[in-house]
Amino acid sequence: MYNSWKEEAWAFIEEKTKLNNERIGSNFPHSAPNKKYQLENEQWWTAGFWPGILWRVYLENKDEKLRKNAESCEEKMNHLLSDTEAIDHDLGFMWTLSSLANYKITQSKQARKRALLAANLLMARFNSKGNYIRAWNAWSGRKDNSGVVIIDCLMNLPILYWASEEIGDARFKQVAEKHVEMVLNHFIRPDGSVQHMVIFDSSTGEVIEKCGGQGFAENSAWARGCAWAVYGLTLSYKYTKNEEILDAAKKTAHYFIANVKGEKYPVWDFRVPEDTEAKKYKYPDSSAGAIAACGLLLLSECVKDVEKALYLNAGEGILKNLYFECGTMNNIEEEGLIKHGTGHFPEQKNLDVPLIYGDYFFVEGISILKGEKLLFW
Repeated sequence: MYNSWKEEAWAFIEEKTKLNNERIGSNFPHSAPNKKYQLENEQWWTAGFWPGILWRVYLENKDEKLRKNAESCEEKMNHLLSDTEAIDHDLGFMWTLSSLANYKITQSKQARKRALLAANLLMARFNSKGNYIRAWNAWSGRKDNSGVVIIDCLMNLPILYWASEEIGDARFKQVAEKHVEMVLNHFIRPDGSVQHMVIFDSSTGEVIEKCGGQGFAENSAWARGCAWAVYGLTLSYKYTKNEEILDAAKKTAHYFIANVKGEKYPVWDFRVPEDTEAKKYKYPDSSAGAIAACGLLLLSECVKDVEKALYLNAGEGILKNLYFECGTMNNIEEEGLIKHGTGHFPEQKNLDVPLIYGDYFFVEGISILKGEKLLFW
């Protein structure tokens, strides 16, 4: 019936997204324990991933029902752009996959305005002493978040690069480049693993502390953080053509590839202890695999011909494993596309469940493998 597993996987994606479009509508799913996606409000950092899935599938089938709900999600998020206490560095995640995706596909003037406003608000979070984009606002338990930076922010930068190109203003790109330079200095380790969180003194720009964040320990290697680095650095290279960034992207890619070789999918932290007592820590994270796979596919387009196959084959291999080992094609009641994601192990939240961002990057990866060229990032 299908000429390849990729076509089969895409048919599954389309069918389940059509079903989910009826079940989820213009709401904001996050994780799916017990087969059903739990909803978050539009302020949560993952709000853009469901409209992102809808837009990616719409690109292929032009189903107006998908477009309608994607646009409705964007409308629900709109009020956040005038509430500076409700938004943080995840402006990039949220409006790249909603407004910017909308604009790139439909040329909507309103979507363009929203994406540009999001880029301006993100740029305003830049700290010139430490050359970083501040991650979070103040919240209970940590009164001063002004110096907190996390590796995830690399994925928020593309909306800045786009804004520079769109309106001919170099400031957005300059801020993104400074942030990446800081990441190369403080987050990327010699072996290609990455730090999840670094805390700066926001007044002086000096590093105060390096933290484990969502990883097992301070010096561990949180798999999704490694994946954010693979894709985020590659995207920054795409926009800057800075060879130092490309070298770092390749280093993180090699680390990720080495740690998933022979495995069905990544473990949530590549440095979880091996002793018997720690087996309770051996949770999988399919979302890390999907994110890294998308980065590897893009990386294969950025390197010399002799290197292309390494990254292309690795990215495709990860996605193939995710489809056959984690795909929910045989369970119509399961709303998630891929199982075995781990959201936040240290807080014991969303362990071994489908995650909306894992689903999004799985959809993006299969779409790219099938030949789609448009990236929302």
